[in-house]
Amino acid sequence: MANLRRDPRASYYVSSKDGWTYAVAEGTVELSAVAADPQDPVTDELVEVYRQVAGEHPDWDEYRAAMVADRRLVVRLTVDRVYGSGS
Repeated sequence: MANLRRDPRASYYVSSKDGWTYAVAEGTVELSAVAADPQDPVTDELVEVYRQVAGEHPDWDEYRAAMVADRRLVVRLTVDRVYGSGS
């Protein structure tokens, strides 16, 4: 995260298993604060991100505690450009 704090430009790259098809999203990132408490707004946002990606967690209290213990944060990418190659 130190690099993104210094320079917020970032790319998100996704490819097919064979590597022939890919997409790249470029833009700038905003970093949230680090999760400091299981009930803080950052942890709430991490829960929402998890729900959108993977659905419900079997133990939200455990998840929230892990986010604080791991000092997790949210990286928000504002996309300015997308490019890639498809088949």
